[in-house]
This record gives sequence, structure tokens and C-alpha cells, in this order.
Amino acid sequence: MPLTMARTGETNCIKKITGRDEIRQRLTDLGFHIGERVTVICQNSGNMILSVKGCRIALNREMACRIIV
Repeated sequence: MPLTMARTGETNCIKKITGRDEIRQRLTDLGFHIGERVTVICQNSGNMILSVKGCRIALNREMACRIIV
């Protein structure tokens, strides 16, 4: 399922990252790697605040849809 469907407070494991090479590389640079655990901190107006590798990162809904958990 896409990360946008995860509930607030839920921790999931990243299974796949989709999209063009540039998008996948950008998400990888931010710390989103296959097998990494990601927690949804909150969802606000389509944007998401996520915790990955101990850091909080904000992504818009379009980018979060590219992360499959």
C-alpha cells in the first residue's frame, strides 16, 4: 500500500519506491531506503510528517504516494 494510506503513529517497512529515477534518487537521499522503517507522525492537508532514521521529514502527498510499505 502507498505510505499515504498508513495511519498516524503507525510504523511500516518500506517495500518499494516508485517513480522516475530523479524522484527515487531524491527520496533515497532523504533516507527512504528499501527495508527502512518509517513512522507517520502526522498528516495535515495532504502533507505528511514522517520519521525515518531518527529524523523528521515533511513530504507532500504526491511524493509520499511513491513510497510503498
